Amino acid sequence: MAAAAAAAEEHTVPLLKKQYYENCPGCKVDEQKELKRGLPIREFLSIWTVVLCTVLPISSLFPYLYFMIRDFNIAEKEEDIGYYAGYVGSSFMFGRALTSVFWGLVADRYGRKPLILLGTSSVVIFNTIFGLSVNFWMAVITRFLLGCLNGLLGPIKAYASEMFRAEHQALGLSTISTAWGIGLIIGPALGGFLAQPAEKYPTVVSKDSLFGRFPYLLPSLAISVFAVGVTIASFWLPETLHNHKENRAACDDSYDALETASGEGGSKEYDGNTVAIIEQKKQPANLLRNWPLMSSIMVYCIFSLHDMAYAEIFSLWAVSPRKLGGLGYSTQNVGEVLAVSGFGLLVFQLALYPYAERLLGPVMVCRIAGVLSIPLLASYPFLSKLSGFSLIVLLNCASVLKNLLSVSIVTGLFMLQNNAVEQHQRGAANGIAMTAMSLFKAAGPAGGGSLFSWGETRQDATFLPGNQMVFFVLNVVEAIGVLFTFKPFLAQPRGRTATTQ
Repeated sequence: MAAAAAAAEEHTVPLLKKQYYENCPGCKVDEQKELKRGLPIREFLSIWTVVLCTVLPISSLFPYLYFMIRDFNIAEKEEDIGYYAGYVGSSFMFGRALTSVFWGLVADRYGRKPLILLGTSSVVIFNTIFGLSVNFWMAVITRFLLGCLNGLLGPIKAYASEMFRAEHQALGLSTISTAWGIGLIIGPALGGFLAQPAEKYPTVVSKDSLFGRFPYLLPSLAISVFAVGVTIASFWLPETLHNHKENRAACDDSYDALETASGEGGSKEYDGNTVAIIEQKKQPANLLRNWPLMSSIMVYCIFSLHDMAYAEIFSLWAVSPRKLGGLGYSTQNVGEVLAVSGFGLLVFQLALYPYAERLLGPVMVCRIAGVLSIPLLASYPFLSKLSGFSLIVLLNCASVLKNLLSVSIVTGLFMLQNNAVEQHQRGAANGIAMTAMSLFKAAGPAGGGSLFSWGETRQDATFLPGNQMVFFVLNVVEAIGVLFTFKPFLAQPRGRTATTQ
């Protein structure tokens, strides 16, 4: 009889538990969404295009920013152009720093999709207005407003981690860093090819036409047209904000407590300890006390500062005259170099990075990439001594390799950040990351432009003359970033070693 009763209970309890979950809306599984999560190619393309759309405006101005500031007639000397260029370049990141946490909280409450639509729409409006800028302050204000409304990068990382299954996490976050890296390369390439069209293509564009009167409108307008298409397509993107796992866990606690209470004296009321345990599990963790998250954000900020300063300095160095240690390139020459880098980056991130991450882990990939970047950057000032075919080959190789190393670092840090928090906090966590990163990235162009202008004034210095000092300072920042990837600075989340070791 006892055995029969035990067997009956063993059969009855799962049925009761199933009925309990079926009556809980938070525990119902959306089968269609689960099926969509098994289509990595489609997910890859959707995330890739959205991120690319929002990243293109960030650095598309760098190749022509030197000439834009010159045309504004605000710099008294040619050496001062870098200072003003830095302010325009940093205004976008400063605006994003002010609003990133807010947009992260909005994404956690109302969903990721509304933020995607807002971010792509802001590109359509404010990037076009930036191309119509007629003075320095108009350019600064439009870039600032674009940054304030473009708080998408944080929520899109949460979106990607939710859209991809566990076995595709490396691909999902690599998708974002790939689109980010390619956007930071294709954007300047478009700017280099399309800026000042009346001077480059006089047979097609006259000086009296719209693009002749506004020489920097065409690259901005091309990006805005792409953003219109992405915005329309984004209406069909699925929403990934759901708390099925968290709700299921809460229901597990509630059911187990109910079952326990029912078995003790037949009472169906919770005792005080059970209620406290359940409420404690429902309380969100304090993200600021999450050291694995905060330490990965700290490392991310250092490398972000370096990357934005490098992007600003590279374009200014390439177009500055040879008498000041530059390459004397045109905006079109810069666009060609960056276009080659973009193609190499795409191939690497899709074909090689996932294997490197599985073999070495994201932290080791960051360390190796950071160490290799230092001698590479140290060689840049000596490229200005070359000319002709040798300069083209070596400059393209150096640019491709530098961008591969930078994006490898960013991808690994993306993975560490998302693995450090649960799904329902990823929007807020990435909002914190974007705020901190945006502050550092705002300092990058401003500091890089000022550093570049200072370097041009010390051509005859004994210690690290000219641009040698500029790239030396970049290497110091890179070395600090590598140092912070070691303990005790960087902590890895426990229980998630499969993707973080």
